[in-house]
Amino acid sequence: MASTSVSRIVRATPEKVWALIGGFDALPDWLPYIPESVASEGGRVRSLKNPEGEVIVERLVDFNETERHYSYAILQAPFPVDGYVSTIRVHAVPGRDDVAEVQWSGRFNPRGATEQEVVDLFHGIYADGLDALNKTLAG
Repeated sequence: MASTSVSRIVRATPEKVWALIGGFDALPDWLPYIPESVASEGGRVRSLKNPEGEVIVERLVDFNETERHYSYAILQAPFPVDGYVSTIRVHAVPGRDDVAEVQWSGRFNPRGATEQEVVDLFHGIYADGLDALNKTLAG
């Protein structure tokens, strides 16, 4: 099983960051490459579309409001992986109340691609996503 993780310090309180990203169906609010998300099954499944119209279906597998994190599994996607589970977390930064650390990590089994190719793919998605989050919060 392969894995990758990216974290960024963003200029907003942990509460403000979580208010923006903590909803499982909130990706279009801060992630430009996911312009559409449709919730189903009481909000536990989201069907996403990217700008190319490709569909990604994900299921919420863990959610913790108090600790500000959730995990999800991919049910359907155009990615060369299976067994994909990802977690997004918002951490307080000790001694700072004006910033937060956001961590996006995932683990997965490559299928039809090398482990490095898949690690690079998701590392890029997470890094670009957290950079977009930072821009959204700064805007």
